[in-house]
Amino acid sequence: MTGDRILIVEDDPYIAEAVGVHLELSGYEHTTLDDGRAAAEHLRDDHAYDLALLDVMLPGLDGFQLMEPLRAYGIPVLYLSAKADVPSRVHGLRLGAEDYLVKPFEMIELLVRMEKILSRTGRRGRTLRYRDIEIDTENRIVTKGGAPVALQPLEFDLLAMLVRFKNCTLSRERLLNEIWGMDYLGARTVDTHIAMLRKKLDLGGGIVAVTKVGYRLED
Repeated sequence: MTGDRILIVEDDPYIAEAVGVHLELSGYEHTTLDDGRAAAEHLRDDHAYDLALLDVMLPGLDGFQLMEPLRAYGIPVLYLSAKADVPSRVHGLRLGAEDYLVKPFEMIELLVRMEKILSRTGRRGRTLRYRDIEIDTENRIVTKGGAPVALQPLEFDLLAMLVRFKNCTLSRERLLNEIWGMDYLGARTVDTHIAMLRKKLDLGGGIVAVTKVGYRLED
């Protein structure tokens, strides 16, 4: 578990379910509501959320109106909306949203945007866990079964990303962009670092190679 709590306010049951499933697979806790006014009332009793994912077109209160109570509780907002026009996107950002993602979207893109927001707002939990591995993201320390494991900086970043997006397939291109900040080093760069993680942390069965795509860390 990441320890992060996410509020989803989405009136499309199919999108709400899909987002919820992917958040659970990635270790997030979440609460899902389908009405803006109900969400505002819910926040009075429970506002300990690290991020809110809001549709714009909601019954009760729309996503723009719901921004006010969320800002009052200091909860960052990421809009998920079919309203792709520039005025709507600009309005959402001017209200104070951290980001605005237009539907339809890929779940991996949503997860990466969430990760960026949580890191930027200082709401990312400092300890990640996978099996008997603990990752202290603040001090950049990795332990396995309580014993420290020495990782190179890029190995550490790669491991942290795999754990944060556990059960999601990450392409080599995305890993290169996110970890190395470039896309011209070639697939072997990622493959070599994956091999080192497997060796140092005994992750042979946990890191799954997805043919012609990339890698996935599985429970």
